[in-house]
Amino acid sequence: MQRAWLLACFAAIAAVAAMIAPAPVSAEDAAGQWATIKGQVVFPAGKDIPERKKLEVSQDKAHCLSKGDILDESVVVNPKNRGVKNVVVWLRPDDAKDAKAKLPAAKIHPSDAQRKPKDVVIDQPVCMFAPRVTVARVGDTIVVKNSAPVAHNFFWTSSNNGDANPTVTKETEWRMEQPLKPETTPIQYKCSIHPWMAGYVRVFDHPYFAVTDENGNFEIKNAPVGKFRLVYWHENGFKGGAPGRFGDPVEVKGPTTELKPTEYDVSPKK
Repeated sequence: MQRAWLLACFAAIAAVAAMIAPAPVSAEDAAGQWATIKGQVVFPAGKDIPERKKLEVSQDKAHCLSKGDILDESVVVNPKNRGVKNVVVWLRPDDAKDAKAKLPAAKIHPSDAQRKPKDVVIDQPVCMFAPRVTVARVGDTIVVKNSAPVAHNFFWTSSNNGDANPTVTKETEWRMEQPLKPETTPIQYKCSIHPWMAGYVRVFDHPYFAVTDENGNFEIKNAPVGKFRLVYWHENGFKGGAPGRFGDPVEVKGPTTELKPTEYDVSPKK
């Protein structure tokens, strides 16, 4: 009798729980909440593509010039399609007034919760940083490799991530002691042994960022659907100047949002 009474109670509780529990989200509905953003950054039509000049190599010439002349990487434009390399693109809220506005947790894809911090590697193979432009997440660790037969160093100074200036001897690596903290501005890194060497890292507190490839293409996966803004940054400044830090309006729609090519003059400001 008592067992039957207990079973009846459990059944009643289960029925009530089923009534108040949220309805399961179908795979179709879940998929409709997220999208892949694809785009391309191109140098403006009608403007001459900046010439990549030879850099003045003053140290370790035998190694540094072993693959040929080193060309300036501060502006790299593909002459075949005018695609601009090394532009950082990221998603931000649709807000043109609050520079500190952040994407809410509900707009971050659930899979990101399982992401683990990773090592972000910067190499120095032939007297240039590879990559020149690095993107990372809060909690990641910078690892500086030196795959070259000559010594390099890694000079970096920042607001929230300290200062560093280690010598990285040949064919070794150096690991930053602390994981990366939030940083709203780009951090430049240099090699003072080879003064033409420079690069930049940007640190994000969300997963919606990318760096354009040699054709100017970029892709951002699992982005939330809705109205947002896309920010375009190059080491020579924001697209559109200072107001460009708020980005361009964009409506993200699933499953894929393919944007028209975005013109961006990344020439150094005069």
